[in-house]
Amino acid sequence: MTNNDLGEFLRAHRARLHPDDVGLASYGRRRVPGLRREEVAVLAGMNSDYYARLEQGRERGPSPQILDAISGALRLDDGAREHLYRLAETAPDRRPAPAEHTDADLRRLLDGYAHTPAFVLNPALDFLTANSLAEALFSPFERVDNLARMIFLDPAGRPFHARWHRAAESAVAALREASGLAPHYPRLRDLVRGLTAASDEFAALWSSHTVQGKSRDRKELVHPQVGPLSLAYQTFDVRGAPGQQLVIYHAEPGSPAAHALALLGTLDATRRAAGRTA
Repeated sequence: MTNNDLGEFLRAHRARLHPDDVGLASYGRRRVPGLRREEVAVLAGMNSDYYARLEQGRERGPSPQILDAISGALRLDDGAREHLYRLAETAPDRRPAPAEHTDADLRRLLDGYAHTPAFVLNPALDFLTANSLAEALFSPFERVDNLARMIFLDPAGRPFHARWHRAAESAVAALREASGLAPHYPRLRDLVRGLTAASDEFAALWSSHTVQGKSRDRKELVHPQVGPLSLAYQTFDVRGAPGQQLVIYHAEPGSPAAHALALLGTLDATRRAAGRTA
């Protein structure tokens, strides 16, 4: 995060739009992609100098009406609009700091999901706890510590994710959303700084300012032991543990992915049993 996240966010979303996208005539030579500041100001019905000051970080505390107008001008979806409000700090942030430890009862609950991978993440996408099938699922990675690091920096990331670019975009968008929800979270700042330095692809996606927090979607994975896995997932907020999310992967009953998960569970149980008797 930087001292002018609001300005960077506005510039990134302005660059995505062409005059044709918003019903404006295109005129003159354009030195940069997207809309000009003056065009955004016209669409939002505001003074162009005021909008320029917002982008430059020289104007603070825009009203909700101003933010609504900018959201409409930039064609922001609901998630991006909420993120814009957080960046503008239109209301004091009273959210507690993210919880970094999982409750013992929650860990026992995860162990009860014997036939489906389940794990808990913090806002920085660190793994806080996982059941045995989740550990088996992510076993191709050198270490199971942070979902974004595993996608971008671990050698197993690309072969494991059949749609790597989609997984990468989703992870960065989730981190972007978290940066608005917990703007002063040291762990998230450190993670973003490290990944930006280590991965040009992460840096490019982070600079796009795409915001997206998903509660459900699909993952297309390839595990070296059991092959392709097409899994749906659901994400749930953990009550009483600020910032924590419980993620559950599941396969359609009777599908090849369900059989592959069952096989992976059997292989993992056999391995663990052998380890105990060795």
